[in-house]
Amino acid sequence: MNELEKIALTKIKGIGPKISRTLLAYCGSVESIFSSSKKQLLSIPGIGNTIVNIIHSKSYLQEAEKELAFIEKHHISAIWIEDDAYPKKLKKCEDAPILLYYKGSVPLNQQRTVSIVGTRNATNYGKKICEDFIFQLKESNIHIVSGLAYGIDIHAHKQALKNSISTVAVLGHGLDQIYPSPHREIALRMLENGGLLTEFPSGTNPERAHFPMRNRIIAGLADV
Repeated sequence: MNELEKIALTKIKGIGPKISRTLLAYCGSVESIFSSSKKQLLSIPGIGNTIVNIIHSKSYLQEAEKELAFIEKHHISAIWIEDDAYPKKLKKCEDAPILLYYKGSVPLNQQRTVSIVGTRNATNYGKKICEDFIFQLKESNIHIVSGLAYGIDIHAHKQALKNSISTVAVLGHGLDQIYPSPHREIALRMLENGGLLTEFPSGTNPERAHFPMRNRIIAGLADV
């Protein structure tokens, strides 16, 4: 499957994960979506003239080509929802992203995944509970997911690294930046035993609305 077409589908305004899944279900493949006639696309439930006209305009291709060049330059994987590398637990969620951008050293389909999130204003007591909890999980062959945020999130990543546990951060922005910037060093260390994951393309800033979206991926990756 053409990687450019996968990225292109995510660049079409008005098409989110649910509509993308509907298009794939009716058309059979991403290639067929782009080769279908207007009449064929309009026969699909929930697909109107606005979306059909944008698909046929090809106006999104330049952005898709730019994104493809970026991920190739920075050795980032674009993981399609039908790929074996796509997280199987996340795939079961009806609003799972159809495309994930990942830079890391461990597979996302870990047998035992624990997601740990918490307050940004963590107390010393809260941090100690987090430390003790992760230390006790050390021998359980687990994988830790969090959000790289201030407070418990970054503490969970740090403790995972300290205990040689693989850890992945799910980001609310593109992989051309690290937010918060003081966590850049930890994020780079995580690439050696974990990784950085996002549904957002490069150039996407860490806006407030992106973090609740990011949270569904943190939850969807986890067993607990």
